[in-house]
Amino acid sequence: MSEKENCLISAFLTYSTPVWSDKQHKSQQGLFFITAVYLIVICDTLWESGMSKPKWHAYSDLAWTESIVTSPDESAEETELFVKVIKENSNIEVRTLLHLGCGAGANDYTFKMHFSVTGVDISDGMLEIAEKRNPEVTYVYGDMREIDLNECFDAVAIPDSIGYMTTIEDLRAAINTACKHLRPGGVLLIVAHTSEGFRENNFAYTGSKEDIDVTIFENNYVSKSDRTIYEATFVYLIRQKGKLVIYTDCHTLGVFTRATWIALLTDAGLEIKQIKMDHSFDRFILGEGQYPLLVFICIKPL
Repeated sequence: MSEKENCLISAFLTYSTPVWSDKQHKSQQGLFFITAVYLIVICDTLWESGMSKPKWHAYSDLAWTESIVTSPDESAEETELFVKVIKENSNIEVRTLLHLGCGAGANDYTFKMHFSVTGVDISDGMLEIAEKRNPEVTYVYGDMREIDLNECFDAVAIPDSIGYMTTIEDLRAAINTACKHLRPGGVLLIVAHTSEGFRENNFAYTGSKEDIDVTIFENNYVSKSDRTIYEATFVYLIRQKGKLVIYTDCHTLGVFTRATWIALLTDAGLEIKQIKMDHSFDRFILGEGQYPLLVFICIKPL
């Protein structure tokens, strides 16, 4: 084993062991986990210094891990809620749905039972998985801020990726894209964080398939210099046939006030309703934490 691997493993084991061994002190899990993550990132950076900033592993060479640590069945209940909300609030019959930021197609696995679905994503790795998972769905490579399909849909959904809009300009562009593709009377559904309810949580995702074991830790950190963005740092522990490989991945995401959301959606000419989602990630949170989400139900006037 290389010196780099030894450093990374030692950093993780030293500070993460109490997370698993002391179940009576769940409140301490976050502290141990954050320390482990930062040490791993520091060690990794020391060896990789001088190299260019790494690409996002989650959506490229590690996209395949998504189907190991989760499955479409896990998100089916939540997606059925989205279907219900869309149908109940639409002023037109909903036959077609555009899914912006579709990722690996987990939501589409349920959406396709109710609608003719078109999915758009900027990750080739995720689209490859989505196409295999949902051959009935039409998938298109594209950026939700600027794609133009020259087609309108009865509903548009962005349930899981609007956070990658890190500026108000990006967010406005994504909303405009959605509105451009939405028929009058249809519903735009967006699931988002708001800065009022956002928490710096830690998460763990695990799964196994044949001779591969995957554990992914995630830490969220709100920038002190710019409260409209946060960092999601991931640590991947992948063991295949007994050999451990560790990756780190840091994503920058946007988090805006509820007032900002309302202003942008109103400027787009949409009628707005809201519902809360407070427990969709509870099973993944380490220690004491909350992960409140807000669902914006936006109707385009006839």
